[in-house]
Amino acid sequence: MTASATGRGPVLVVSAHAADFVWRAGGAVALSASRGQQVHVLCLTFGEKGESQGLWKQPGMTLERVKEARRDEASRAAKVLGAEIEFLDVGDYPLRATDALYDSVTATIRRINPATIITHPVKDPYNLDHSLTHEIVLRSRMVAQAAGHDRSSQPIGATQVLQFEPHQPEQCDFVPNLLLDISEVFERKVEAMRIMGAQGHLVAYYTDLGVRRGVQAVRNGGPRSITHAEAFQRVFPVVGSELL
Repeated sequence: MTASATGRGPVLVVSAHAADFVWRAGGAVALSASRGQQVHVLCLTFGEKGESQGLWKQPGMTLERVKEARRDEASRAAKVLGAEIEFLDVGDYPLRATDALYDSVTATIRRINPATIITHPVKDPYNLDHSLTHEIVLRSRMVAQAAGHDRSSQPIGATQVLQFEPHQPEQCDFVPNLLLDISEVFERKVEAMRIMGAQGHLVAYYTDLGVRRGVQAVRNGGPRSITHAEAFQRVFPVVGSELL
């Protein structure tokens, strides 16, 4: 696979709810896909209870109709970004870490064998579904590395994990150490964001955030051609043969 700023080889994005990956990592998804990498999005839930405000305002709305709408939105957004998408539909608000969920995430990690996993940060006091997703991903990654787990599949290596930017980073102790230039794919991210009608109020926020992170990328040594960026925080160190 072609190398990209998010790593080499397949990329797995684990999203607590059906829209999270679009707002927080849509640029990374589109950039990796545009460079020939497989990108697989795993949505643990549809965000049907807690993150579908626009849909619940409609008369006569039902839980199943909300799920159908969220599946449709997220699937269309993933297609625009160039990613595969999978839904586990385990229920949100609250998300519960069951043995079955751990097994599903671990199996997906082994199947995709990603070079990079992108998911939520370790701390998000505003949405504990997000925090729990981070824990589920790290525990599942650990199990997926174990030689004695499921001898019918192969253990993964030392997959890097990137935390994407939460909605209120200051309250989440989010300190980015990667500003990813997404200038060339930003319009594709905007197109995908506009599909997410159940949370349409967030489009302007994340458009503005992309501009601000782009300014910061330039100020941190990036080329002046950068107009938009996404922020990430690595969980594990990067190994190199020279000082950068």
